Amino acid sequence: MNKIFSKNLSKGSITLYAMIMTSVFLIIFTSLVGMVVSKLKAADQLASYEQSLAIAEAGINYYRWCLNHNVEGNCPINFTYEDSQGVQLGRIEITNLSNQACGEIVSYDVVSKGYTLKYPTLDRSISIQYARESVGKYVTLLNDSVWAGADIELKGLYHSNGGIRMDGENQSLVTSTQTEWVCTLSFGCSVCPTSAGCRLDGGKCMCPGVFTTANGNKDLFSFPVPPFDFNSITVDIANIKSIAQSSGIYLPPSVDLNANGKGYHVILSNNSIKVNIITKLSPVWAYSLEEGWHYDYFIISSEVNYATYNIPPSCAVAFFEDDVWVEGTLQGKLTLVSAQLPPLPKNTNAILPGSISYNPNNPKDAFTLIAENNILIGPQSPNDMELRGIFIAQNGRFGRNLYLNNYRNSLEVRGSIISNGRVGTKWICGGSYCSGYAKRENSIDTELIYSPAPFTPFIESKFKIINWEEL
Repeated sequence: MNKIFSKNLSKGSITLYAMIMTSVFLIIFTSLVGMVVSKLKAADQLASYEQSLAIAEAGINYYRWCLNHNVEGNCPINFTYEDSQGVQLGRIEITNLSNQACGEIVSYDVVSKGYTLKYPTLDRSISIQYARESVGKYVTLLNDSVWAGADIELKGLYHSNGGIRMDGENQSLVTSTQTEWVCTLSFGCSVCPTSAGCRLDGGKCMCPGVFTTANGNKDLFSFPVPPFDFNSITVDIANIKSIAQSSGIYLPPSVDLNANGKGYHVILSNNSIKVNIITKLSPVWAYSLEEGWHYDYFIISSEVNYATYNIPPSCAVAFFEDDVWVEGTLQGKLTLVSAQLPPLPKNTNAILPGSISYNPNNPKDAFTLIAENNILIGPQSPNDMELRGIFIAQNGRFGRNLYLNNYRNSLEVRGSIISNGRVGTKWICGGSYCSGYAKRENSIDTELIYSPAPFTPFIESKFKIINWEEL
C-alpha cells in the first residue's frame, strides 16, 4: 500500500511540475509576445512620427511653389497627402499669414502641419518665413565704372556693370560685367599700372574687369559676370506718390506752400519726421566730373518750420515732390522719396547734411532713401559721419563733390549704396588727398536683405526660406 501511494505521489509531482513549467512558459511567452508587439507598435508609431515631418515639409514645398507662381489663392490649404502611386498616406494643414506694408506683401509666415492617417495624433508642425532678397544684399551696386580707394573697407557684395579698380580691402566678392575697360586719369591711371594686369593699347590703358594696385583681395574678384539689370530695380515713383497721398505722407513742391521754397529739410526723430521748408541756400564752389567747376547750393541758411508728422505704421512712406535735405535718428521703418513727375521738369536730389542712424534698441528698424537723381553728402557734413539704410540714386549718383580744403575724417555706411552713376566720397588731386572723407567703411545690414522699408526694390521675384523651425 505504501509503495502504490509513493508511485502515485511521484506521478502527481511530475504532473504538477509540468503544469507549473507550462504556466511559467506561457507567462514568459505571452510577455515576450506582448513586448514584441509593443516594440513593433512603438517602431510603427516612430516611423509614422518621422513620416509626419516629411508630410509637413511636403506641405511647405508645395505652398512655396504656390507663392512663387502667384497662385496661392487657388491652392488648397487642407488636403490629403498621397505617395507617387496615389496611395493616401496622411493629411496636410497649412496656415498662412502675409506681412504687408502699404498693401504690398513683404513676407509670409507659413505653418504646415502633417500627420499620417494611421496615427493622426502624432502630428508634426513646421513654421517657415518666406521673403525675397532686396538690393540690401549688396554693399554697393553700380551701373558705372569706379575706383575704390586704398583707405576704404568693404564688407559685403560689391558689383558694377562697369570696370572696377578695387584698391580697398574687400572681404566679400567683387564682380564686374566687363572683361576689360579703359582706365583713365580720373581712375588714377595717369601711368598705366601694367603690374596689375593692365596694358597699353593705342594710347589707352586697358585693364581687367576688376583689378587692384593696393589692398584688394584678388581671390574674391570675379569677371566678367552677367550685367545687373538696373531697369529691374527702377522704382515706380508714380505708384509710390499715389499711395503716399492716400496712406502715407505727401508734400508737393515747396514753392506751392511758400513762395520762397527751395526744398525740404527733413529731420528724422524716432517715429516721426519734422519738416521745414528751406527758404534760402548759400552757394559753395564745388567740382564734379559731371558738371565741372560750379556752385553747389547745398548749405541751408534760412528755413521755416512747416509740420511734424508721425510715421504711419501701416504705410511708412514719405514722398516729397522736391529736393530734400535728410538727417536724424529713426525708430521703425521708413521709405523717403524725392522725385517730381511730369509735367514738373525738375530731377530732384537728396542732400545729406548730417548722419542718419537708427534707434539702437530695435534691430528691425529700416530706412530707404530714393532720389530721382543724385544722393549727395553736403559740404557741412560732420567730421565723423554715419549713414544707415539703403540709398538709391535712381538716375544719378551717390557721392560727395569736391570742396576746396574741405577735409573730413571718417564715413561709415551700414547698409547699401545703389547708384546709377559713379560713386565717390574722397577726392585725389595730383596724386594727393584733397577733399572728402579720409577713411571709409561700408558694410551690409543683414536685416535689410529680407526686411527692408516699403517699396525697396527686390533683386528677384522668388520667395526664399529665411527661417525654419519645428513647433
